[in-house]
Amino acid sequence: MHDVTHSILSEKTDVSELLKQAGLRPTRQRMALGELLFANDDRHVTAEMLHEEAVATAFPVSLATVYNTLRQFTEAGLLRAIAVDGARTYFDTNTSKHHHFLNENDGRLIDIPTDSMQISGMPQAPEGMEISSVDVVIRIRDRRPL
Repeated sequence: MHDVTHSILSEKTDVSELLKQAGLRPTRQRMALGELLFANDDRHVTAEMLHEEAVATAFPVSLATVYNTLRQFTEAGLLRAIAVDGARTYFDTNTSKHHHFLNENDGRLIDIPTDSMQISGMPQAPEGMEISSVDVVIRIRDRRPL
């Protein structure tokens, strides 16, 4: 997996260059979806959210194409997939190692600063296996009045 997103985006390189450096051909669909994903600051989106944005910007694309593109971007190291609630997956443009809050009120995923959390006491991986990553999602919600 490549980790080219931050070095490229910090230089404000265009999406075409980002895709090329990740080993992806800059097709029309990848370019359009990449512009939506990488044009601004780091963000968390679901396939459905990105599909709605594409349709709103008059880019006709199927939801299946959005899913395929997000999978390709993730495999190329441009995105990080964070699974929550079993069926729902968010795609994070920040591929660095960090954890998240999940706001149960509105479904937003929020980055936790890396220096504010430590994980200790990791279990030993089963024989022949290694731990590839750890994703912590802490659920938050509005305080309920007493």
